[in-house]
Amino acid sequence: MAAYAALTSLMHILDDIKHHPSPPISIHQQQLQSLTHTVTSLQQFLETYNSPVANTNEADPLEIRISEVAYAAQDVIESHIVDMIKLRKSSGAYHRQIYSGGETSTSAGSSTQNSYKRRGFGQEGGDEDICVRSSAPQKCLNIWWFVEIFHHGGFGDASREIMDKLTNGVDDRQLQVIPIVGMGGIGKTTLAKHVYALPYIKEHFDIRAWVTISQNFDTREILCELLSQANRKSKEQMSEMSEYEVGEALHKYLFNRRFIIVMDDMWSVDAWDKMQNSFPNNWNGSRIVVTTRQSQLSSQLNKNYCLRLKLLDEVSRWDLFSNSVFGEERCPLELEEIGKKIVENCKGLPLAIVVVGGLLKKMEHTEECWESIRTNSSSVVNSADEDFCLKILKLSYNHLPVYLKPCFLYMGVFDEDRAVRVSTLVQLWVSEGFLRPQSGKSLETSAKEYLNELIDRNLILVHELGSTGNIKRCKVHDLLRDLCCREAGKEGFYYVTGQHKSQALNRQRCVVIPGGTSKDEVRDALQSMPLARTLLCHCDEVVLMPESRLLRTLKAFDTDRCGSHNYLFDDLFQFVNSRYLAVGVQRVSEIPSSITFLWNLQTLIIFHSTKVDASYIMWMTQLKHIEFHKGDISMERPYFPWPVMRNLQTLKGVDLKFSPMGPMCIPNIKKLTATNFLLEDLRYMVKLESCWCYEPHWSLDTIFPRCLKKLSLGWHTPIWKLTGQNLENIGALPLLQKLKLERAGFENGVWETSEKQFPSLKYLELKWCHLVSWITDSSHIPCLEKLRLYATKELEEIPCEIGEIPTMQSIHLEYCSESVVESAKTIAEEQDELQVRVVLFNNSNNQAVRSLASPNFQVEIDYF
Repeated sequence: MAAYAALTSLMHILDDIKHHPSPPISIHQQQLQSLTHTVTSLQQFLETYNSPVANTNEADPLEIRISEVAYAAQDVIESHIVDMIKLRKSSGAYHRQIYSGGETSTSAGSSTQNSYKRRGFGQEGGDEDICVRSSAPQKCLNIWWFVEIFHHGGFGDASREIMDKLTNGVDDRQLQVIPIVGMGGIGKTTLAKHVYALPYIKEHFDIRAWVTISQNFDTREILCELLSQANRKSKEQMSEMSEYEVGEALHKYLFNRRFIIVMDDMWSVDAWDKMQNSFPNNWNGSRIVVTTRQSQLSSQLNKNYCLRLKLLDEVSRWDLFSNSVFGEERCPLELEEIGKKIVENCKGLPLAIVVVGGLLKKMEHTEECWESIRTNSSSVVNSADEDFCLKILKLSYNHLPVYLKPCFLYMGVFDEDRAVRVSTLVQLWVSEGFLRPQSGKSLETSAKEYLNELIDRNLILVHELGSTGNIKRCKVHDLLRDLCCREAGKEGFYYVTGQHKSQALNRQRCVVIPGGTSKDEVRDALQSMPLARTLLCHCDEVVLMPESRLLRTLKAFDTDRCGSHNYLFDDLFQFVNSRYLAVGVQRVSEIPSSITFLWNLQTLIIFHSTKVDASYIMWMTQLKHIEFHKGDISMERPYFPWPVMRNLQTLKGVDLKFSPMGPMCIPNIKKLTATNFLLEDLRYMVKLESCWCYEPHWSLDTIFPRCLKKLSLGWHTPIWKLTGQNLENIGALPLLQKLKLERAGFENGVWETSEKQFPSLKYLELKWCHLVSWITDSSHIPCLEKLRLYATKELEEIPCEIGEIPTMQSIHLEYCSESVVESAKTIAEEQDELQVRVVLFNNSNNQAVRSLASPNFQVEIDYF
C-alpha cells in the first residue's frame, strides 16, 4: 500500500512540474517519459499484486524496496526545487521571477535522471460543504451503523431496559450514572445513540448533550463542548475561560434543569473525577450515560447497576449480515450455508459482521468468492477477543483495492473518535498526493467517490449530515482506527508520536502529533524529521517549526477547535513545496510577497484576528482553496492586468469593499464567502455552487448563476429591502437547495410564493426578518425538508400548507411570537412524522407554552 501511495505521489510531482505555467525546474522530455513509464508499470503491477505476508504483522520487503526508491526520487526532485528557489531568493530577484523556470534550471534533467539510475530507478526496460451520493437507507445504516439490530430484536431488550432507567426513576430522583459496558464493536455507542435520539427522550429532558471522552482526553475541551451543546453558544465565546470557569458555568446552566448527558468511550475513572462536580444533583431525574469497555469502571461509577451488552444471537446475527450485504433482498439459497458459516466466525460481534458484510457486498456473489472469505475468517476464530476482531477487520482491509488503502489508513491520523469534516479530508487526501487520477475527473471528484466506496463498505461512518442531506462529517470506529495505525506503522505510511516506535522517525514522510502530546515529545519529533512531507498537529501546545525543508502539508489549525498556533508568515513560507497550509498566524497587516515562492500551494487556511491585505495571493495560480477565519482579508493592490486564478474553487473570509478584483479573476469559483460584494458580478461566476455574502450590493436585475445550490444573504445593519423581483430571481434557480436570509425586509411585510419557484429547495432559514404575512401552497416549495425561523417576531403564523409538503421533516423556531408557535403546534398535531423544536425566552407566558410539548413538539426555555 505505502509503495503504491509513494509511486502515485511521485507521478503527481512529475505532473505538477509538467503542467505548471512556470515550473521551478525543468526535466528533459525523454527522461520524463522514461520515468513516467517505469512508475506507471510499477503501479499496474501493485494493483494486482498479492503480498505473501498480507496476513502477518510483517511488512512486505518488495513493497518496502519500491517505496524507498520512489521516496528517493521524490527527494532528488523536491530538494532540487528547494535549492533553485533558494538561489533565486538569495539573488534578490523580484518575487515573481520564481515562475521563470527556464535557463537556470536546464541542468536539472540530467542530474535528476542520474540520481534515479544510481538508485536503480528509471532504467530502460523496467517494469481524482460536499455531498456524497448514497441512498437514504445507506445513510441511515452508516450514521447509526447497525441500527437495524433494534428492529430485529438483537438489542431490543437492552433498549427497553435503558429507557426504563432513564425515564422511570420515580422512586429515585437523584442524579444517576448509567454505565453501558461491553467489548469494542459490540454496539455500546449505537445503543446510546438510538436511545438518545428518541422523541420521548427529547421531550422528557430539558437538556441533552453528547461528548466523546476517549483514552487521551482534554477536560476543558470536553466541558466546553458540553456547555456549548447545553446553552447553544459558540465555543469561541469560551476561549478566554479557564477549565474551572467553564465547569462552573456548566454547573450553573444545568442547575434546576433535567438533563441527560452521554459520555461516550470512557477509559478511566479519572475523566469522571475531573468533571463530576460540573453536574448538579437536581433531584429531578437527571441522568448521565457512560459507555465503556472497562468492566471495573462501571462499578466505580455505579455500584448498583450497569448494562452489560451481550453478543448477538444467531437470528440477529444473520439478519444484520443479510441487511449489510443484500439490503432488502434475500440472500441467494446457494450462498446461505457459506454465509452462515462466515457469520458464525464473526462470533456475534456487530462491528465484525457489518465490516465483513461490506466486503462481501462488493465482491462477486459466487460460492468460490464467499468460500475464500469463509476460509480466511475461520483461521482467526480462536484468537483472543480484541485480537480476533482486528484480524476480522484486517480481512476486509486486505481485500480493498490498492487505490483505496491509503485513503482508509489515513483516517488513523486523526485523534480517536474525532469526527472529520469531509471538505477537510478531501483537501488533505489531494495534498498528500496518493489519490489515483481518473480520466476526465478532478482529484476532488475522485476523493468523493473513494469516500463513497469506503462508506459503502462500512469502513467509514457518516457522523453528521448537513442541512440539505449532504455528508458533513465522518469518522471511523476506534477499533478500525487501531487497525489503521497498526498497518500504517508496519508499512511506514505515517508516524504517530507516542504510539509508533521512534527509531525510524528520521525517515518518516508523515508525522502526526496527537492531542495531549507533551512539549518534550513535540520538540523531539519536530527536530527529527528532515524528510517529512506532512505534519499534522492536533496538540494545543505552541509548536515549533519542523526541521524539514521538504514539507508539503502542515495542518496545525482546526475550525472545530478553539485553540490554534501562532506562526510567522516568513517562517511558513520557507516551505516552498507546500501544497496545504492550515495554521494560526501572528498579527500582521499584510501577507508578504514571499508567499509567491510557494510554487505549488493549493490550499491556504489561515486563522487570524485582524484584517490582512492578501493581494500577493492573487499571483498564486495553483491555489484551489483560500480560507481566512475570524479576521477578514482584503485585496487592495491595483495590479494591471489583474491575474486570473483559474484553479481557485473556494474563497472564504474576503472583504471586497476596496478590492479592484473582479469576477473575471476567479472564473471557476465554486464556494464564495465574502462581505461588500457586488451581486451583479455573480452572473460571471458560472460554476458557483455556494454563496455566502454579508452586506452585498445588488440591483433589481441581479442575475444569479444557474448552478447555485446554497445562498446566504445578510446585513449587520437594520432591515434591508427584499423586493418581489429579487425573490423571483432567487426562486427561479433550478438547483437551489439551501436559502438563508438575515434581516431581510420583505416588500410590505408580505411574501407570496407562486408556482414553479424553488423547485429544489430543501432548507429555508429566516433570521431577524421583517415578515408579517406568508402566503404559500404545498406545491410552491415542493421539496422543502427543514424550516428554521429565528426572531421573526412580526410573522403572524406559519402557513398550514407548509406541513402538507410531502418531504417536510422539521420546523425549528427560536424566539418567535406566540402565534407562530401555536401555528407550528397545529401543524405538528396534523403531521405526526414532523418534528418541531421551539426555543423561547424565560417568562410567564412562555413557561405556559411548555404544556404544549409532545413527542413531536419539543419546547425549550432559554434562561439566559
